[in-house]
Amino acid sequence: MAATEPIRDKKQLKALGDYFLKRGQLRNYTIVVMGACTVLRISDLLRLKWSDVYNEGRGVFYSHITVREKKTGKQKTIKLSKAALGALTQLFPHRRGEFIFANNRKDAKAIGRVQAWRIIHEAVVTLKITGKIACHSLRKTWGYHACRGGAVPPAVIMHIYNHSSFEVTKRYLGITQDDMDLALCSVELF
Repeated sequence: MAATEPIRDKKQLKALGDYFLKRGQLRNYTIVVMGACTVLRISDLLRLKWSDVYNEGRGVFYSHITVREKKTGKQKTIKLSKAALGALTQLFPHRRGEFIFANNRKDAKAIGRVQAWRIIHEAVVTLKITGKIACHSLRKTWGYHACRGGAVPPAVIMHIYNHSSFEVTKRYLGITQDDMDLALCSVELF
């Protein structure tokens, strides 16, 4: 599998979400939003059930979700952002079965990684978004913008991704010389 890149331009990320929203494809829109906002790998994202995010008894969405990562086996608690909750709220009235990202068949099951890739790939090609963009790009996108914006300490980003060092995180996020140049020039000291 080729290494993917984060979506570096927030306008392109918004265009990717809007691509699905304008077509009434709320499930696919929610994949984009949840993928970028929860930093979950696509395999973990697609396994999410409505019971993981919604308290049926109280009729409310949870503020946090707890996931056992398939790859690492580690348990992770994730705060659902305003954008993630908004996407889930839009999709909720149209839910099909127990999985959030259900297929369109009569016996609704979660879509697979290949189908999720096809969904994202088609939109990326149509929108002419450049770079190696795929499902894993959604996971990388949050970290890229958190790191570049400087609002989130590097140690927190590293911890969110379960990386052993910040060097690994920098490679993972595709921090380029241009990003470092911009950062150095953006801090006015004199």
